[in-house]
Amino acid sequence: MTHDTSTRRQFVALSATLVAATTLAGATPAAAEQGNMEDALGALQAALNALHRATPNKGGHKERAAQLVLQAISEVEAGIAYADEHGGG
Repeated sequence: MTHDTSTRRQFVALSATLVAATTLAGATPAAAEQGNMEDALGALQAALNALHRATPNKGGHKERAAQLVLQAISEVEAGIAYADEHGGG
């Protein structure tokens, strides 16, 4: 297995984890500690780290993916802050 294939598989696995975490966050009452959102944040940060380790020969797609992950991190953090401010668990 090449490094690119391994990195791609790691990114896909992390993305699937993120999707599962956000799906669960919507399907279950949120815990006061924002566990599902924190899990999603961790998955996004791991995905960003994997993208940074990937080789740059992706036609700009790796960089675009990193931008989108940063945007998603910002949204998750904003969601956590909103819940904290408005009493959402």
